[in-house]
Amino acid sequence: MATSSFMHTALQRGELAGIYDKVMEGKRLSFDDGLALWKSDDLTAIGALANIVREAKNGNDTYYVRNQHINYTNLCNKGCKFCSFYAQKDGPSAYTMSMEQVREKLERTRHLPVTEIHMVAGINKKLPYSYYLELLDTVKTTRPEAHIKAFTMVELLHIQTLAQKPMTEMLLELKAHGLCSLPGGGAEILTDRVHDAIFPRKETAAEWLETAKTAHRAGLHTNATMLYGHIETLEERVIHTMKLREAQDETGGFLTFIPLAFSSKGTKLSHIPSTTGYLDLKAVAIGRLMLDNFPHIKAFWMMITPPVAQTAQWYGADDIDGTIVEYVITHEIDDENEEQNLSQRQLVQMIVEAGRDPVERDPLYNIIERTDSRTLLEQPHRLALPMLS
Repeated sequence: MATSSFMHTALQRGELAGIYDKVMEGKRLSFDDGLALWKSDDLTAIGALANIVREAKNGNDTYYVRNQHINYTNLCNKGCKFCSFYAQKDGPSAYTMSMEQVREKLERTRHLPVTEIHMVAGINKKLPYSYYLELLDTVKTTRPEAHIKAFTMVELLHIQTLAQKPMTEMLLELKAHGLCSLPGGGAEILTDRVHDAIFPRKETAAEWLETAKTAHRAGLHTNATMLYGHIETLEERVIHTMKLREAQDETGGFLTFIPLAFSSKGTKLSHIPSTTGYLDLKAVAIGRLMLDNFPHIKAFWMMITPPVAQTAQWYGADDIDGTIVEYVITHEIDDENEEQNLSQRQLVQMIVEAGRDPVERDPLYNIIERTDSRTLLEQPHRLALPMLS
């Protein structure tokens, strides 16, 4: 369902007419354009512009993946002010998973056709390099058919200090043990001011970008994120996306941009209110408009809620993520019931309700199954797929 002719006329006459012209001509948006979008209150127009780009790139498709998350340790020496995951006083209890515990978690979902195992964690300085190799080996031998997406750039930098090898050599060794791609976490906001203020012990913007580009050159695709809704300025949001865009011009290794909504509960920034649906949709839409060289934009339902993620499919997003077994980085969805997953049936239904066509993908966006939404609605038994217990 393309943007209507009425909306095109409104965009031509509105405050964002200059940006509309660039979008229609396929021209790259500038820093000033990005700032104008963030300063604009016309969310409908911003969403319509992003939808033009979204449909030009991905039509009516919305992608999802059947994945399982494993967070192998919450011990971390970085002390980021925005984080509620790591073990701390009056916070989560400390843990590091043994290989037996990793295997047990994987065995719990053996009855499900999980395509992706997604692993990120804290920086536990007591773990040796061999732990990470054994971790990959354990996942690969337990679920050999699954794609392993693991380790943020900050994890890779730490693992490199343990390996005492050049980054490329270490990445090739991790690949030999089963690593297939990398997630995009840890980017936060790629400016020195924000880095120094709320996560000074983590990698700098330059280090994050160089590690990502090195991974791309080693044959590993990655995602990229932006943590928004804390202390960053509008200008810094634009700078962040432009730095990602420049890196993508250089390597072409980013698959997906994922705006991450900041949740302050349990963090050292608990005075900051949660993001609104308005801001969440704006972050998705502007991400789509600024990152013209990124194939996909993801609306991460776990962090912005399923209804907002559905709406985001008309604001530039073409991906809704996946089944997500046991996500523990934030708990934004249901504090009472601690709901940590959706079944494939629920994901498909969400996409159909949003008016998009569900496409099951693997982590590299190879299509596993494409089903027209009308067919699913006409054959409701197709939605009766296995639920997680």
